[in-house]
Amino acid sequence: MIPSDWQPIQLKDVVQKGRKICYGIVQPGDFTADGIPLIRGKDYSFGWVPLENFFRVSEAIDRPYKRSKVKPRDLILTIVGAGTGNVATIPDWLDGANITQTTARIAVDHERFDHRYVRALLQSRFGQNAVYRAIKGGAQPGLNIADVEKFTFFFPEKSVQSQIADVAEVWGRAIETVEALIANARAQKQALMQQLLDGKHRLPGFSGEWQRKPINEIATRVTRRNDGTELPVLTISSTSGFVRQDEKYSRYMAGKSVETYIMLNEGEFAYNKGNSKTYEFGCIFDLEGYERALVPHVYVCFKLKKGYSHRFYKALFEADYLAPQLGRLVNTGVRNNGLLNIKPSEFLGTKVPVPPPNEQDAIAAVMEAASRTVIEHETQLTALRQEKAALMQQLLTGKRRVNLPENEAA
Repeated sequence: MIPSDWQPIQLKDVVQKGRKICYGIVQPGDFTADGIPLIRGKDYSFGWVPLENFFRVSEAIDRPYKRSKVKPRDLILTIVGAGTGNVATIPDWLDGANITQTTARIAVDHERFDHRYVRALLQSRFGQNAVYRAIKGGAQPGLNIADVEKFTFFFPEKSVQSQIADVAEVWGRAIETVEALIANARAQKQALMQQLLDGKHRLPGFSGEWQRKPINEIATRVTRRNDGTELPVLTISSTSGFVRQDEKYSRYMAGKSVETYIMLNEGEFAYNKGNSKTYEFGCIFDLEGYERALVPHVYVCFKLKKGYSHRFYKALFEADYLAPQLGRLVNTGVRNNGLLNIKPSEFLGTKVPVPPPNEQDAIAAVMEAASRTVIEHETQLTALRQEKAALMQQLLTGKRRVNLPENEAA
């Protein structure tokens, strides 16, 4: 139950007089070195990029769009594309910049409203639901300014807005701290991969020469067909490894549709040349969490021979070690149903490092420890985001009030 003193207000009534909600420049023209910064979605969707990375427009292009210029503490909302619904606050160093037609400016009236509270509303479940209800479909999803103006939220008096915004900022800083820890852990893992997986840096106590061998010398290709057993049908996601096709595509495949699929055993590897982090080169994962499963016949599947550490090569493949070699093999002019023209024999002929067996496992242990650190921080981040969302849902509806220290409450 919303408190009786909280008022429903449309977003168009939250902005400053003479600064209506609007989008910006439609045709920015050529880059002008000493021109006005132009804010694009990619400049703020994942944190603000440095000012030197901004596109700049000429004064002649900017002049007809003075209505959409921004000031510090204005809010901007992505209204076109995959990032529709993203929100950011204009920092002091972007005073006087302009926006594109894919962004809406919301110039909050600071006399009556706390811009941080409005941002918290737009980022909350209530704001995202408003975006979802108003978004227009098609190849390029988006919002109309008229719909954004009609977004309606409940507002308490400004002092209460500020109290809630203070809480949101505390949680936001905690989340930013963990995000920084994740970025640092990933950077450290990347540095370890570059040093250890190619022999540039040796772990203490190890010597002996490393060899380089083609995959077909350290592994055997797997081509076994589906024997009719009902098994999970999997596909490779570049970010998650193997995932069930019925979860990814919301349909179950069986019978003749999977007759040609390859039956993979746990621990065996599959290369999906048409699904990749960079798309051009493909990705390789091992099957884990399933004793057996079916994968598309276009995958190149293989299992390591005895004497080669599964843990080491799992880390090697997940680090995209083969990307440079596969990149050289790609014939970008020839595609088959979207899959890149790399033959199985070419893939299996790519070369990988072969350290001494005991060093393989030692390197794998270091890489696994680095991965665990990243996963632990990611788990912590997920929990923080969920807790913040639950708390904000209560605070933004008045079901829970901010408890101030007695000296502040007085």
